[in-house]
Amino acid sequence: MSKPPRSAPPGAEIEHIPVLLTEVISALALKAEGVYVDGTFGAGGYTGAILDAASCTVWAIDRDPEALARGDVMKERYPGRLNFVHGRFGDMAELLAAHNVGAVDGIALDLGVSSMQIEDRARGFSFLRDGPLDMRMEKSGRSAADVVNTLSEKELANIIFTYGEERHARRVARAIVSARAERPFSRTLRLADVIRAEVRRSHDGIDPATRTFQALRIYVNDELGELERGLHGAERILKPGGVLAVVSFHSLEDRVVKTFLKARSGAAIRPSRHTPASLGAAPSAATFTPLSRRPITPSERETAGNPRARSARMRIAERTTAPLLTSLPGGRA
Repeated sequence: MSKPPRSAPPGAEIEHIPVLLTEVISALALKAEGVYVDGTFGAGGYTGAILDAASCTVWAIDRDPEALARGDVMKERYPGRLNFVHGRFGDMAELLAAHNVGAVDGIALDLGVSSMQIEDRARGFSFLRDGPLDMRMEKSGRSAADVVNTLSEKELANIIFTYGEERHARRVARAIVSARAERPFSRTLRLADVIRAEVRRSHDGIDPATRTFQALRIYVNDELGELERGLHGAERILKPGGVLAVVSFHSLEDRVVKTFLKARSGAAIRPSRHTPASLGAAPSAATFTPLSRRPITPSERETAGNPRARSARMRIAERTTAPLLTSLPGGRA
């Protein structure tokens, strides 16, 4: 869900610019009286566009408590048509069932972290701004500081390598453990400086702290596990003909979505080391039909005005009439 802010003075509200917005709205094939899910509400960019495009209803979900206020404001613009639910999109089936919603016409998921979260130094997502080393989307549970100050060197190296694809993961983990022995980590810039002392800037100019910060954020928020649960949830609640549109921003997310949709279309593939085994099993009958052979990417025009859109990939698929025959993680049917 990485969307770029426009320049703004300190303390000003960051303008939210959804990525691949036109493509997402087109893919959902919106219809009057339809029911749609925006599983990653953020600042409501997709939700507003859906509600503006058709006389339909949207159920918006977000785990970030700060999204609650934004959802309440937007509800006033769309009386009776927007419903906001605080929670994780991986629990969408249960969250909607609690409101007597059993089936929907389309689901949009915009993965990752938003510009508002990155730009807010108090949230601790950015390695460019000093702030508390937090990274919790829900503002509860174990923080990034807890992780880097308590896990073993081996555990840290595994996290940094698996979720950040950092080839210098062992070196970074060793430096973190050494530095915390002198003083526990509590601020983002100190961690970033420790990483930069160990990893050279790449030829493409990517900050050496990028991959480690990504890894910690994914781990702290269980983002890949959440994505797996969300894909299974979408399979459960989409009506036949309903569309799933997923926008991802890095290869780990895209790989999970690709693996799931290939398996669910009857073309099971061998999962990578990053992909939960449950995603690789094909159902007895295809539950999804991919609507594009390759991921949809932003246009040159969009990326020119929106640098963070460059890595975006969207995969779309249509729910078939096949019944749900496979079990979900944890034994749920």
